[in-house]
Parts: sequence; C-alpha cells; structure tokens
Amino acid sequence: MEQFRGTTILSVRRPDKVALGGDGQVSLGDTIMKSNARKVRRLSEDRVIAG
Repeated sequence: MEQFRGTTILSVRRPDKVALGGDGQVSLGDTIMKSNARKVRRLSEDRVIAG
C-alpha cells in the first residue's frame, strides 16, 4: 500500500528570530494528492507546529 508523503519543512534560526517555511505538496506514490497543504501552522503565544 502506498503511503502519503508530506515533506519539506525549512527552518532558519538567527540569534533573535526564527523563520519557518514549507512547500504545499502532499503525494501518494507518484500522484499529487494536494498541492496547497499548510504544513506550518501558527499556534498561540508565538508558537508554531510543523509536519
């Protein structure tokens, strides 16, 4: 059985700042299932979740 893949999260850390970004593509094998996925989400109190 093929598995979903949702990859590519990038983080850049500086002494006073952090930048996170990710692509928007989720694939199942060779098929693109979603091209606009949100892989980085802002939570409360300047926290984020990525995956």
